[in-house]
Amino acid sequence: MSEATNAGEREVAPGLVVRGIATPLRLADFGLAAFDMDSTLISIECVDEIAAVAGKKAEVAAITEAAMRGEIADYKESLRRRVALLRGVPATALQQVYDERLRFNPGAGRLVAACKTAGLKTLLVSGGFTFFSDRVRDRLGIDFTRSNVLEIVDGALTGRMVDQPWGDICDGAEKRKMLLETCASIGIEPRRAIAIGDGANDLPMMAAAGVSVAYHAKPKVRAAATVAIDSGGLDRLLEVVRPD
Repeated sequence: MSEATNAGEREVAPGLVVRGIATPLRLADFGLAAFDMDSTLISIECVDEIAAVAGKKAEVAAITEAAMRGEIADYKESLRRRVALLRGVPATALQQVYDERLRFNPGAGRLVAACKTAGLKTLLVSGGFTFFSDRVRDRLGIDFTRSNVLEIVDGALTGRMVDQPWGDICDGAEKRKMLLETCASIGIEPRRAIAIGDGANDLPMMAAAGVSVAYHAKPKVRAAATVAIDSGGLDRLLEVVRPD
């Protein structure tokens, strides 16, 4: 074990840093694990990969990167701009992205399974799209999800999203709200929640949770997290929050 360079950080193993918590923790002492999807549970940004099918990846990815770094303050507007660029893309592109490009990040399945075995409920809350989040939910056995719905008319994307009862876009504020609502519904305090993400859009829910985890994250997110996984898979969290 060595001391990390940033004040208040402690490197508990190579590529694994904690801040402001005593370790190890017990997974069974928590009641909820909340996950971002794109670049956290899965290795891609789905909106970028849909754009790639349309030949617009560079333009869309530049907006995604700026939003992830927190350089675009209005996440909703940044997502609307990106989705607008997808107008006319065949809906079949979604299945193509899922089949050919979507892959789970290392350790995703093991971490979710460990959470479920320890009695935690699991939540996937994403600024991405239901086409992907529903499939990720089903494959991993996640309990709750919230994400955005792409509008499809006559077999093609319209460049818009469909309004939902809770609002039009799942942004950082909505992620936080969903985490808090889920905690209330299962009868736990937010301090018994773990929130895992990588981009600025995850900061509100991470701030609400008892333990926040930055997974290969942007500097702004890493600096705010209680656990930073800088190398290796998602299951490295189990070195800090132990399943036994």
